[in-house]
Amino acid sequence: MADDKLIMQIENPVADIRDLRLYYGDAEALHGVTMQVPRQQVTALIGPSGCGKSTLLRCLNRMNDLIDGVRVTGSIRLDGEEITDPALDVIELRRRVGMVFQKSNPFPKSVYENVVYGLRIAGISKRSVLDETVERSLANAGLWDEVKDRLNESALSLSGGQMQRLCIARAIAVNPEIILMDEPCSALDPRSTARIEELMVELRRQYTIVIVTHNMQQASRVSDGTAFLFEGNLIEYGPTRRVFTNPLSKQTEDYITGRFG
Repeated sequence: MADDKLIMQIENPVADIRDLRLYYGDAEALHGVTMQVPRQQVTALIGPSGCGKSTLLRCLNRMNDLIDGVRVTGSIRLDGEEITDPALDVIELRRRVGMVFQKSNPFPKSVYENVVYGLRIAGISKRSVLDETVERSLANAGLWDEVKDRLNESALSLSGGQMQRLCIARAIAVNPEIILMDEPCSALDPRSTARIEELMVELRRQYTIVIVTHNMQQASRVSDGTAFLFEGNLIEYGPTRRVFTNPLSKQTEDYITGRFG
């Protein structure tokens, strides 16, 4: 458990996590994590493999519910609403909290149908609304100019970087409050990675972004705040510039300087 002095306090956070513990069967994977996520900023979760970064990220849209034997205690409030409540509409939660995975996962449908997938599920079928959403979402994902003449082609015909941006367009098409990104650039070449990083910086004007990354340089480039996790504990959480230049915890300093991890 981190010293309170090492954990940044946020005024009017979009997400407020308190004493969060997650168990896989009898094994405790998150040990009383308490942190707040600021609005319209990029928050990076860093730490060595297996430290709980992705587990914590997936708590924010209850993706861990899909794993047998998972149990969660503590509190996560999204705009004041308790999202660990078993009665919560999880489908609606995942509309509010979109996710982009490590490996791009476009559906085997056209580019157009990938973007409007969430709208169709919500019962929206008016063509003018769908068309406007496709153009806006692809433009916001930095992809419109590249695919505007290929909307009816299979999404699987796009390059890796384009597919990942399509997945971002699909996530933002339903106007989420938060976008979760789990190692979104790990399978991409440097040029595509740079484009996704530029996109994150642009998107934070409209959305809250939480990113898991192993790439220290990426975290320092794109994030406003950085949280360092180790063995299921939140060790330190503060403004990215300060965490990287003047970490308050020796564990954080050792990780950032490459002494372990």
